Amino acid sequence: MITGKLYNGLKFLALVAFPALGTLYFAIAGIWGLPAAEQVIGTIVAVDTFLGVILQISSTNYNSSTAQGTLAIYETDEGKTFNLELAGDPEYVLEGKDRVVFKVQKTTGEPAARQRRSEKA
Repeated sequence: MITGKLYNGLKFLALVAFPALGTLYFAIAGIWGLPAAEQVIGTIVAVDTFLGVILQISSTNYNSSTAQGTLAIYETDEGKTFNLELAGDPEYVLEGKDRVVFKVQKTTGEPAARQRRSEKA
């Protein structure tokens, strides 16, 4: 699995640098009559496609090893309440995972659990 700076660097190459380089060589080769335009551009596209496949495999592996949830921030007159919410029982959702990624969701009002407690009281 490729992560961090290496992943970001390779992604930049695949999405920006190689397509730009191929386009640049294609344009300049036509203007100046540079040699082997088809071979150079074909090689750049082949390397870029291979890199894209490697990055997609890495991204799929990363996502499958990551539990996901929501960090809900409830703002009330009394202050803020933070709830970590997973889609299911934490024992099963987190089992075998290396990391957890939470989406931050800001809202107003009481969390559902607190509302139920205050309704029972």
